[in-house]
Amino acid sequence: MPIQIAVFVIALWIIIILLIAFLCKRYFPKQEELSRKIIHIGTGPVILLAWLFDIPKNIAFLSALFITLALGINYQYRLLPAIEDIERKSFGTIAYGISITLLLLLFWPRYASSISIGVLSMAFGDGFAGLIGRSINSPKWSVLGQTKSIVGTLTMTSVVAITTSIISSTNNLGIQPLDILGISLIATFLEQISPWGIDNLTVPIGVTCIGIWLVGI
Repeated sequence: MPIQIAVFVIALWIIIILLIAFLCKRYFPKQEELSRKIIHIGTGPVILLAWLFDIPKNIAFLSALFITLALGINYQYRLLPAIEDIERKSFGTIAYGISITLLLLLFWPRYASSISIGVLSMAFGDGFAGLIGRSINSPKWSVLGQTKSIVGTLTMTSVVAITTSIISSTNNLGIQPLDILGISLIATFLEQISPWGIDNLTVPIGVTCIGIWLVGI
C-alpha cells in the first residue's frame, strides 16, 4: 500500500475516534471519563495500523512527536475538553504520547510486535479496567492515592492476557502461556503503582521491554 494512503487511513481512524469522543461528551456530559476513555482505547489500534502498513520509522516517530506536543498544548489550554476534562490531576494523555514516541524512537520497526503489545496493554487493559471497574461495585483499596478495585484489576490482567494472546496467535509469534501470564501480571503491577496517570508511561514501556526480553519479538 502506498505510504500516502496508509497515512490517510491512520489519520481518518484518529479523526473518527475524536468525533465519537466529542459526541459522547456532548450527549453524555455527566459521564466525565467516557470521552477520555474512548480516546484512550480507540487510539491504541493506531500502532497496529502502523505495523500493518509498515510505516517507516521517521514518519511514525515524527507523527507521534507532533501529537505529543499537541497533547501538551491541549493539557495547558484545554482546547479539546473531551481529552482532558476531568477533575482529578492526571498527566495521562501526555505520558501516553511520550511513551509511544520513545518506543518508536528506540525500537521501531524491529520490535513492532512488542511495541504493539505494550501500547495495547495500556490502551485496552487500563481503558476497559477504568470503565468496568467504575461500573461494577467491588472491594476497593488505595495505592499511592489511587483507588483500585478487584473488578478493575482483574479486568486489566484479563484484557492484557487476551490482547497478547490474540497478537501472538494472529502473527505466529509463539508467545508461551507462562510468558503471557507474566506480561499480564507485570502490566497490572505497573498500573497499580503509577499515580497521576503515569501508568500511561510505565505500562507501555515496561511491557514492551519485558516482551523484548522474554520472547525477543
